[in-house]
Amino acid sequence: MMSWPIYFYSLATIAIFAFAGWLLSLARKNVTHVDSMWSLFFVIAAFTTAAFVLFVEVAPPRLILVLTCVSVWALRLCIYLTWRNWGPHEDSRYVEIRKNNQPHFWFKSLYIVFGLQAILAWVISVSLHAAIAATSPLNLLDYAGLALFLFGLVWESLADWQLSRFKANSNNKGKVLNTGVWRYSRHPNYFGECCVWWAFYLFALAGGAWWAMISPILMTLLLLKVSGVSLLESTIVERRPAYAEYIRSTNAFFPGPLKRELTK
Repeated sequence: MMSWPIYFYSLATIAIFAFAGWLLSLARKNVTHVDSMWSLFFVIAAFTTAAFVLFVEVAPPRLILVLTCVSVWALRLCIYLTWRNWGPHEDSRYVEIRKNNQPHFWFKSLYIVFGLQAILAWVISVSLHAAIAATSPLNLLDYAGLALFLFGLVWESLADWQLSRFKANSNNKGKVLNTGVWRYSRHPNYFGECCVWWAFYLFALAGGAWWAMISPILMTLLLLKVSGVSLLESTIVERRPAYAEYIRSTNAFFPGPLKRELTK
């Protein structure tokens, strides 16, 4: 059974971490590192819940399973985004946000960038809290969740690796990656991420928290309609004309066969 006071304690730990990130952004004059912080918000939330649970009982198997999964997922994503974004220049998304929120963006970024992401992460983390707080034995839903988690983690890791290799080759400038897992959908990294979050929900469901469905639903909407597919594809055709054909031939999100053959 989930303890709601513990859930609110995790908001405090997330907020402290977000505030520290904001202070760092003032020193760097750059907020891009919030992307690296995103997955760590969930680790902090999960371990806050686990700390309170462990005060009153021996670690239940689901607690260990969920902490392991969220830690592996979060550290991989954090390391990858830190490596991808490393450098003094601010990401173009945040350059635009900074431009649109002058004057005093240095202060506004506390709630526009760091505060907003912290609140979103806290709300989405409800499935992690519910799963960790559940004391029932592991069951088939947990094993199904683990299988889905491993698939999603491998799928998004492959997508990120293939994309980074593609971008590292200067001969690919202006071209579109349509091989590997990118042959089956235009956003395999987001699809893998979606699978991970539905896996976390299965852990919560296995513990009886059916109502935690808000977590994967909200994450799926973010990936599809807010910060993921819609945002990326709003301008990409202007920058890469070949992407128009990629849209016509390849599913946007769910992997599937080509809708039409790509022009060689």
